[in-house]
Amino acid sequence: MDLNFRQIRAFVSVAQLGSFTRAATALHLSQPALTVQIRKLEDALQSRLLDRNSRSVALTRTGRELLPLLQRMLQDMDAVVADTREASAGRRGTVRIAALPSFAASLLPDVILACRAAQPGIAFVVRDAVASQVMQLVRDEQVDLGLTGGAVDAAEFDTLHQWADRLCLVCPADHPLAARRQLRLTHFADQPLVLTDPSTSVRALVDAAFRQLGRQAIVACETTYMMTAVAMVRAGLGLTLLPGAARELRAEPGLVARPIADAAFVRTVSLIKRRGRTLPAAGQDFLAASIAATRKA
Repeated sequence: MDLNFRQIRAFVSVAQLGSFTRAATALHLSQPALTVQIRKLEDALQSRLLDRNSRSVALTRTGRELLPLLQRMLQDMDAVVADTREASAGRRGTVRIAALPSFAASLLPDVILACRAAQPGIAFVVRDAVASQVMQLVRDEQVDLGLTGGAVDAAEFDTLHQWADRLCLVCPADHPLAARRQLRLTHFADQPLVLTDPSTSVRALVDAAFRQLGRQAIVACETTYMMTAVAMVRAGLGLTLLPGAARELRAEPGLVARPIADAAFVRTVSLIKRRGRTLPAAGQDFLAASIAATRKA
């Protein structure tokens, strides 16, 4: 059966308007061209759909039975086309993002708000995960974009944007180190630390910095989440190291964050996608908002 939507639209228009002349005008076709479309549809269905003469057009019984079905087909297809065009223009669609928890709780909300302000129809699905899981989610195409720490050199990924993220030392406001505007590793190398677990990118950065100094960190406690680390500092178990943009710091008036001047405590942040995959239009909007947000920071 060789049907197409031009033929179906031609039949529905004639049936609704009751006239070949009016249907041809509405479809911007000549009457002979419209007649050919109807005839091809009837040939494909092997059934007459319209009874016509020089003065009137009427639906056959088969035409009456098919009309509501074909109308729904056209409505569904028109809706699909409209939705696809909206998504292609970035006005609708879903952006799927995998991000390190430190970014999901700091940078990401502001970027999403900026995207939604420009395009309210965009939806977001956020998977917060450790770096290895972020990479795997992008690799498996379970997400469109990955937000992770460190430069990503693997051939299977494209890096769309990079920026720098400096760690801070978090300590009680009455701690002696709180009086310093800027710190170096030597200032707190002998302090007990509350560190995130070794699978996190922040911990990898801290361990590498201590190795460069030829020292080992004094680990008072290990946690998975930054909020837990902040709670441990508040309880007096030690100090912690977090990204400067971490929102956990804003809710703790009894704690202060001091930037660490050592270059070893600056990490690269990478926004990546799977190489060879087209980023949806809504993802392009997210990329533009990310670039704008990190340039302001």
